[in-house]
Order: sequence, then structure tokens, then C-alpha cells
Amino acid sequence: MAGPPTFAVPPSFLGLARNDRSADFVIAGVPLDLGTTNRAGARDGPAAIRRASRMLLDGAHPQFHIEPAALPLADIGDFGLALGDLPASLRAIEEQARGIGHLVALGGEHGITLPLLRALALRLGKPLALVHFDAHLDTWPESFGQRFAHGSVFFHAIEEGLVAPERMVQIGIRSPVQRDVWDWTMDRGVTVLTAAEAHLAGPERVAMRIREVVGEAPCYFSFDVDALDPAFAPGTGTPEIGGLASWQAQAILRRLENLAFVGADVVEVAPAYDTAEITALAAATMAWDYLALVGAAARRQ
Repeated sequence: MAGPPTFAVPPSFLGLARNDRSADFVIAGVPLDLGTTNRAGARDGPAAIRRASRMLLDGAHPQFHIEPAALPLADIGDFGLALGDLPASLRAIEEQARGIGHLVALGGEHGITLPLLRALALRLGKPLALVHFDAHLDTWPESFGQRFAHGSVFFHAIEEGLVAPERMVQIGIRSPVQRDVWDWTMDRGVTVLTAAEAHLAGPERVAMRIREVVGEAPCYFSFDVDALDPAFAPGTGTPEIGGLASWQAQAILRRLENLAFVGADVVEVAPAYDTAEITALAAATMAWDYLALVGAAARRQ
């Protein structure tokens, strides 16, 4: 090994020193948790994910044989927010995301995905396909009177035409849900692979189904860390038992190398509830795996 020991690496994502919005791949933190409905604390997620990412600097990716830190990759720090104002914060996130090519956002609550999709769909001029790992559908029209709570992000994304629901796959779903919310989601044509179905099918069959649904459409990747079972990710605001193991989520993602990914986020890390940094490390590793996936695809072009 060369360079400083892991504990001495700067606390940016993968120790990056570059701050360049024009880089091919851009990391940004989005420390928002105004719309959480259970335990708050996801505002500290970006910093925790960055710290944990230092564990991923010991060599190349074992499948794609690429070092994500060596990509044309920059960490531009955290987006600014409007203190205490959720709608204004969403507008600020969208404005700051505009003009960035391939953004990988570190949350923050899942509500950050809506403004990121708004910015990306506007730039591409078409609805996106979506690969969404989560314990929750996140298609509630509102939560406890709040239209833009973190459980409503994909209701608005579908209603606003930001994603094409027939090209949308949700993996790991298992939380309690009202029947009308479930039916609304199914009626829109969303493909839901519950956690129980994913356990029975295995990563290869799950990845095959995702590839079938998404096809060749430009695709967004959204990973809510509560898709993982709390045994693997206790540090989140809305844990649900029966979730995916870390290796299952990783194995599924690594089998999606032919999809046309154009952006991503990893959300809902709340480090105050974490144990031995395992949630932050799981989130950092999913972002690292994603960067290796898209970096290897860019290298082949």
C-alpha cells in the first residue's frame, strides 16, 4: 500500500481533493432532513459516508478492475439549503444540481431525489427510467400533512413526468402501506420486487428483471439505505426488518453494467443510530460500486 494510512486520508469522498463541477462524475452532499417522518439525523449522512469511504482506497474494484478514485471525479462539498424551509430547500437543491453532468448525491433524506430528478429530466428533456432500492414505496401523496415529505418523492416524480413508471423498478419493498397507495403505484405500471421476492429469486434473477424493465432508457439510481435489513444498516431513520443483506444489494447492482445510468443518490444514513460505522460504510460502498460500474462503462465506450 502507498500513500497515507486510511485514518489520515482527508474526509472528502475517497479522499478527493478536486472541487470541479465540470468533472465527468461529481459527488455532492445534500444534508437535508426536514421531511423525515420518524427519526431525524440524515443531515449528518454526507459527512458520515465520506468518512467511511476512506476504507475503499486500498485498491481497484474486484469485479470491474477500476479505481473509482482515479476516475475524472470531484467532490464539490455540500449543497446549500434554506434553513427550516423544505420547499425552498428543494428549489435550492434543483438549482445547484443544474449544469452538473453525472451527479452522485449523498443524502440526506430521500426527499432530495425529487429536485435532483427535476434538474436531470429538464436537462435530458425526457422522463427517466428508475432503479430504486428501498423498504418503502415512497409514493404517498403526502405524509402527515406535508406534501414533500421523504415518503412522497416518487408520487411527485411520477405525477410531474420526471420518471416513466413503466420503466421504474423498486427493490426491497416491505414496509406497512395503505392499500390505496399500493394500488395507485401498481396502476401506474411500476414494477415492485419486494424484499421477500428478492430473497427467493436471488441477485441474478432480480438483476435480469431490472434489465428487462429499464431497457436502454436513460436511468437514475436511487439507493435508500433502509433497503438493507437493520442488521446491516441500523443507522437510518425508518428501519424495517426483513430487508436485503449488504451482499445482496451489492450483487444486484454489479449485474446492472449494461444500463444507461445518468445519475444517482445514496440516502437516509442517520449516523446517530449507527453501530461501528456499518451503515455509513454500506452506503459509501454502494456509491463506490456505482462509480466503478459507470466508470467501467465509460472506459468501454
